[in-house]
Amino acid sequence: MTMPDPHEAPITPAELEEQPGVGEPDGFRRLWTPHRMAYIKGENKPTGPDEGQDPFCRIPALSDEEGLIIARGELVYAVLNLYPYNGGHLMVVPYRHVADYTDLTLPETAELAEFTKRAMAAVRAAAGAQGFNIGMNQGDVAGAGIAAHLHQHVVPRWGGDTNFMPVVGHTKVLPQLLAETRKLLADAWPA
Repeated sequence: MTMPDPHEAPITPAELEEQPGVGEPDGFRRLWTPHRMAYIKGENKPTGPDEGQDPFCRIPALSDEEGLIIARGELVYAVLNLYPYNGGHLMVVPYRHVADYTDLTLPETAELAEFTKRAMAAVRAAAGAQGFNIGMNQGDVAGAGIAAHLHQHVVPRWGGDTNFMPVVGHTKVLPQLLAETRKLLADAWPA
């Protein structure tokens, strides 16, 4: 199978239905998110608790654009979630490889809290978020995707953002590429 040329006009639904092997036409327009397969397969997911093995240890060495970093502090940084629940979903992460919230130092805890406040302000300014889900999953059994390196999620919410797509279709439609979201939030980040 060859990949479509991004400079060509997209295939229309009628043309897609004419292609062999794509299924029978049934009136649904499907949204394909093949990038999610990397998450499902666990690509780049650390296999153990060792420092330096997880993405949160590697990201700070990248440029802000390449690492999707929104802002850097002395002890923590803010980064977009590569597999967001909503547009603007970001995380506040300590630089230090630490798994448990109770193991943070007082200065790390304070800066994590301050960056969470700044994240909320930036998303409100850039995208008009009406609410937030904020939290962290501690340990594998609690649903932490990367349990060995603490990270706090900041998920913006809007009225009506849970509609038939995620509820019935188990699909989340994001209106913007991550690089564009990173720039908007970085530009809106409070000093």
